[in-house]
Amino acid sequence: MTATVATTAALALGDDALVLSHRLGEWVGHAPVLEEEVALANIALDLLGQARFLLSMVGDEDELAYLREERAFTNLQLVEQPNGDFAHTIARQLYFSTYQHLLYAQLAAAGGVFAPLAGKAVHEVAYHRDHAEQWTLRLGDGTDVSHERMRRACTALWRFTGELFQPVAGLDVDWAGLETAWLESVGDVLRRATLTLPEGPRSGAWSAGAGRQGLHTEPFGRMLAEMQHLHRSHPGASW
Repeated sequence: MTATVATTAALALGDDALVLSHRLGEWVGHAPVLEEEVALANIALDLLGQARFLLSMVGDEDELAYLREERAFTNLQLVEQPNGDFAHTIARQLYFSTYQHLLYAQLAAAGGVFAPLAGKAVHEVAYHRDHAEQWTLRLGDGTDVSHERMRRACTALWRFTGELFQPVAGLDVDWAGLETAWLESVGDVLRRATLTLPEGPRSGAWSAGAGRQGLHTEPFGRMLAEMQHLHRSHPGASW
């Protein structure tokens, strides 16, 4: 694997972790119960740790996080979607953490430059996945209101899931096998939650792989402006 290819892959995975970490951090002070305040913050910190490791493979982690423009980010469009209500956050987490857990398991087994990170992070992500699954079951098989909120959330985010399985240069992954395992796992969780897999397309013609190409949805620009504001307002400051 060339250095350029490894850099491309590290940037993509690092951006996924960084952006989702920031989104989950937005729940601090707003989570529905105190226990979730801590759980979501811990998941965000795990993802931030992954992001720092991966971005450091590319260059200066702070410069990459705070000084790049929107088009220079190559994260999946799924992770940049706003938190919405709690069901929306859980659906996003179910889709992504299932994918990330399966992906890291393959990377850890394959060896190579990403194996050390993947071997450690796969244990963290197993908790993220279990957390999302348990809440999906609780909301989907709860009250009529929680069931409907979870159903709407799963449907709204479904169109962003196709991009998860667009091959990333530099990652030794069986993408077709990963997608099959993901569909089976997510489908099983939704069925146990008295929900069904959404029937709509999993990507639009305009959006397939778009996040990896630096094309993002409207909410990402606003999120990025907030995330980068302090650093850009005080360039060169030491804290």
